[in-house]
Amino acid sequence: MQNLKEKVIAITGASSGIGKSIATKLAAEGAKVVLAARREERLKEVVENIIESDGEASYVIADVKNKADLDKLVEKAVAEYRRLDVIVNNAGISQLSQIDELDVEGWEQMINVNLKGILYGMAAAIPVFKKQESGHIVNIISTAGLKIIPTMGVYAGTKNAVRTISEAFRQESDGTIRITGISPGFVNTDFAENIKNDQMRTAILKSRDEIAISPDAIADAVIYAISQPKEVEIGDIVIRPAVQN
Repeated sequence: MQNLKEKVIAITGASSGIGKSIATKLAAEGAKVVLAARREERLKEVVENIIESDGEASYVIADVKNKADLDKLVEKAVAEYRRLDVIVNNAGISQLSQIDELDVEGWEQMINVNLKGILYGMAAAIPVFKKQESGHIVNIISTAGLKIIPTMGVYAGTKNAVRTISEAFRQESDGTIRITGISPGFVNTDFAENIKNDQMRTAILKSRDEIAISPDAIADAVIYAISQPKEVEIGDIVIRPAVQN
């Protein structure tokens, strides 16, 4: 854990769920966290709790659909600490339905947040990492796409796109910028509550309540990946409930 001390880490989707757990646990290990999300009230509460626990945290209001907001996140980290060591692209959204139901609005939401949002985060951080000749990208993906399930086609498609992009970047990198993909299964968060399809939302929430693991488990995986020495890269981690199919 000594490798985490004083690291500067930017995290998207940090106002709740997995992002909140990542921020809280990293700060407890001595990292300086710069958080981003759309909901200022909840984001401010996360930062205040970290500071009250003797951690160091700040935040920016950001919507990952807007590239300028991700630039602003990275700029804040560099302005405050003169560097950025890690960016955790965590923000995501799910709208589940059969493809022939033609939820085009839902498709666009997922593409804009799950795919373009991660690309915008990478685009904001990579120039800083290149200048420093060091950096680490952590993309929170999903077990969706590892197993194809009806109603998750477009959602899984966005996640598999991120998987492909992450592996391509790994092969293109000379090793000075590392990249890790973490694919959670069912996690006990409010993620599914934004699903518009009532039937799908009910089914996902039922599974969550029956088998979901704590978001702290995902945070622990992030800590493991980014605490490795610079010559070690953790490529992919799949983490899910032991009983999840």
